[in-house]
Amino acid sequence: MPQLANNPPLLPYLSNLPSKQALLDAFLQRPISELRTPAFVIDRAIVRRNCVEMLQGAKDSGMAFRAHVKTHKTTEGIRLELSPTSDIGDQATPLKCHAIIVSTLIEAWEVLRSGLVEDGTVNDILYGLPLPVAKIAEIHSLQTQLASKGAKMRLLVDHPIQAEALKAYTESLGDAEGPRWSVFVKVDAGYKRAGIPPSAPIFTSLIKQLLSCSSFISIYGFYCHAGNSYSSKSLPEATNYYSSEIDTVVEAAHIAKSLDDATSTSTSTSYVLSVGSTPTAHASAKLLSMEVSGTLELHAGNYIFHDLQQLATSLIAPRDIAHRIIASVISLYPGRGVIDTSREIVEGENEVDEAMVDVGGIGMSKDTGPIKGWGKVVGLVKTGAVTEGGLHSDANWLLDESTGWTLSRISQEHGILSNDRTSLVGAKVVSDSVKLEIGDKVAIIGQHACLIASSHPWYYIVDSDLAVDEYDQKRRGERVVDVWVPWKGW
Repeated sequence: MPQLANNPPLLPYLSNLPSKQALLDAFLQRPISELRTPAFVIDRAIVRRNCVEMLQGAKDSGMAFRAHVKTHKTTEGIRLELSPTSDIGDQATPLKCHAIIVSTLIEAWEVLRSGLVEDGTVNDILYGLPLPVAKIAEIHSLQTQLASKGAKMRLLVDHPIQAEALKAYTESLGDAEGPRWSVFVKVDAGYKRAGIPPSAPIFTSLIKQLLSCSSFISIYGFYCHAGNSYSSKSLPEATNYYSSEIDTVVEAAHIAKSLDDATSTSTSTSYVLSVGSTPTAHASAKLLSMEVSGTLELHAGNYIFHDLQQLATSLIAPRDIAHRIIASVISLYPGRGVIDTSREIVEGENEVDEAMVDVGGIGMSKDTGPIKGWGKVVGLVKTGAVTEGGLHSDANWLLDESTGWTLSRISQEHGILSNDRTSLVGAKVVSDSVKLEIGDKVAIIGQHACLIASSHPWYYIVDSDLAVDEYDQKRRGERVVDVWVPWKGW
C-alpha cells in the first residue's frame, strides 16, 4: 500500500474569487451587447426549465436524484438544481432534492462555506473521483464539519488499496469514535474511464476488503456513469446505455449482497444504485423505473446548461441550451476559405468568407463533437445598430438557431469563423449567411458547456422570463439580472 501523505487540510478561504457585489455594481441591468468580450452568458429561465424537467423526470420514474455541480460550480446554480420551483408561486409538492456530486474538494468546501448545508439545501455530498489516498486527512476534516451541520460525506472507491488506505488512516488515529466512511463502489459498464466491471476478480476483492472493514466503512451503494452515452443519436440508443448502467449496478449489488450474506447474519442489506449522465437521464425520464433490489438514484450535471454535444444526441432542442459565449469580430478574410478542397481552386470559385473573433481555446475549450466545429453562431449584433436600449439585432439573439457561421478553427485566444452556408452553383459561389463586419458581436453555442464555464471568471445572467424594463420587454432576456462567480481550484 502507498505511504499516506500527511497533507494538511486545504483552507478554503484562501480561494481568491472576484467580488459578486462589485460585479453587480458594474454590470447589473447592462445590455449584454455592451459587455466586454469574450463573455459567458446564461439564460436563467432556460436553466430553471431544464432543472424542473430533470427533477420531474426523476420523480416520474420513481428515482431519487443527485445533481452534479461541476458544470457551473456556483451557489446559485445548486439552488436551482435542487429546488427549481422554490420561487414560483404556491407549490403543493415542490420539486426538491438535497444530494449533490462534486468533482473537486474545493467545491465541497465552498458548499459548506456558502450556507447551502446550514440552510438545509444540501445534506449529502459525494466526492465524485475515486478516492485520492493523499487527501484522506483533508476529507476527514471536511466530513467532520459537514457532520456537525447534519450533512453526509460520501466517497467513491474502485480499488482495494483505497479501502486499505482508509483503514490505515482510521487505525492511525487510535480513536474508538474515529471516522465512519460511507462509500459508493464505482462500477464500469463499458466506458473504461473509472470503475471496475462487477465480473472482474478485483471487484470481488474490493467488496471483501470493504466488508472486512465494516466497523468503520459502509457500502452505501454502487455508482455508474455512462459517459459513452454522449455518442447517442436517438432516444433508443440512449435507452440502451441506460439499461446497461442499470444491469451493471444491479449485478454489482447482487454480488455484494451474496458476499455480505456469506460473512454476516444480516439480511437487511439495501444499496443505493446510482446511474446516469445527461443523455441517459433524458432516457430514464421516458421509461418506467425497472424493478430492482435497492434504491435507484439518477445523477446528471450538464443538463443545467446543455451544449452542442447534447444537441447532437437529438434528445434536446436548441431552445434547451442556456449558454452563449459573446465574442467580437476583430478581422475579416473574404473568400479565404474553400468549399471543396478536392476541387482545383480557381479564381472566383471555392471561396468561403472567414472572420476572426476574440475567443479561442481558452474561452471555448478544445472539445469537439458530432456537430462540426467548436461552436455555432446563433446570434448577431451589428456594429452601429444603436437604439435607446443599446445594441441589438432584429431578433432575440439568445434564441436564434443559426446565422450560417461556424467556429471552425481555434487558437489560444482567438478563433476563426467560417461561412457554413456557402455552396457552388455551377461556377458561382452562393451564400445566404449573415454578413459580418468588424465590430459586430456574435453569440456562440459551444461544444462542451462544463469546460467552457470553467474557463470564465464569472457568468453574466439574463432571464428571458423576466422583463427588467421597457427595453427588455421588447428584447426579453438581453439585460444582466445577476452575476454568478464560480468556485475555482481543486
